[in-house]
Formats: sequence, structure tokens, C-alpha cells
Amino acid sequence: MNFLAGIAVVGVMLSAVDADSIGHDKVQPFAQPESVTFSEKAAVQFKPSLVVYSGCHPYPAVNAAGETSGGLKPSGSSSGQCEKPELGSQIYGRAGWYSNMWAIMYAWYFPKDDPPMSSGHRHDWENIVVWIDNPEANPPMLKAVSAWINEESRYDQHHASARAYNNARKYSNGSSPNIRYRSLSWFRYTRVDMSVQDDDAEFQDLIMWEQLTNEARSALESTDFGDAKVPFNDANYQSLLDKAWPY
Repeated sequence: MNFLAGIAVVGVMLSAVDADSIGHDKVQPFAQPESVTFSEKAAVQFKPSLVVYSGCHPYPAVNAAGETSGGLKPSGSSSGQCEKPELGSQIYGRAGWYSNMWAIMYAWYFPKDDPPMSSGHRHDWENIVVWIDNPEANPPMLKAVSAWINEESRYDQHHASARAYNNARKYSNGSSPNIRYRSLSWFRYTRVDMSVQDDDAEFQDLIMWEQLTNEARSALESTDFGDAKVPFNDANYQSLLDKAWPY
């Protein structure tokens, strides 16, 4: 009797978890709020653009009510069912001081990572860190960009002083780095590559960590996205900045 009651309780708990997860194409993104603080203005100024070479396009991960994306099973084509977010896309941000630099982490969510000729997984998070001198400077100066290399669990650093990176073609509007997203496979070697490049790309509405609703922040702290970890939540933010530090 107690065993059956235990099963019933577990069933209710699992149903409650499932109720917080909705279809990947049903998640309403946050509209980009008007920037008020120096931090918010700098985050918008340096917001990166993204071009998708292969794989899913970025989708919202959570809505205002705290409902999260259920993602997609890694099957079919690498961009199957995730090529066009009908409700709009999203880029997430979180910023603060790290040592003597201002770090702005930007993150995208993808419903699946499904590279050709290789096994993938449901859910994918990718991120970059933009390093500037001071958000209150007039104007703030870009110092470096650290782009996450998922397969290698490390960041690829690009310094603004480097000749190749300092080329004006590397920016979409003089301050925003262009980023490329690729889901590739060579001889069963799978790699998601985000690196600075000079192709045309798109912008998504930016929502900063502190601009999210309490429900959305709580969901991003507690939701299990499998192998994909939310880079800007409390559990991962600081340790990833440690890895991203370019100096």
C-alpha cells in the first residue's frame, strides 16, 4: 500500500516537472527592454550578431512564467524543426566586474545539437564573453572576446589589439562582434564552433539576467537541460568567467 502510494507521489512530481516544459516553438521570448543603466546600455552596444552556418537557429529557452523549452530529439537534419523561430529568438546576458575588466556574457539556446553523421543531444547552450574597460566610460572600449568551444570545454580568446581582429570588417556596427555557429562532424568527431568572423549575421532581442522575471530566473537555475548547462546562471557563471579570462 505504501509502495503504491509512493508511486503515486512520484507520478505527481514528474507530472509537475513536465508541466513546466513546453514545446520549443511555444516559448514566448522577452522583448528587449529599454536600456537605463550604464551596464544595460553597454550590453546593448556590444551585443553580438550571430550567423548560423549549420544546425538549429537560436530559440527562447524560458518565458516570463518560467516555462522552459522541451527542446528537440536529435534526429532528422541538423536544422530540422528548428530553422525559423516563429515567435522570435532571444539572446541572454549577464554582466559584472571581473578583476579590472567589465565582463558581459551573452548566451544562446538551441533546441538540439544534431551534427551530421554523428550522435547529438537534446538542448544546447553556447556563449561568448565580451570584455570592455568600463561601462561608464565615454565611450566604453572593447578589449577582447572569448568564444566558447563546446567540444573542447574551453574558450577561444580574441584580443581587440590583434591586427586580424581589429579589422573593421570583424564588426557589424563598430562595436558588436559577429559570431558564427556551426554543428560539424568529421570522422565521428563532433564540434560546435563559435568564433569571431566577418559574415553578415542577425541580432536577437537581448534580455539581461536581472531583467528576467523571478520565475524565469528560478527556472534557469533549476531546469535540467541534460548535457547542456545554462552558462549564465549562478551555478555556472563565475566558473565560466574564470575560463574565459583572456589575460
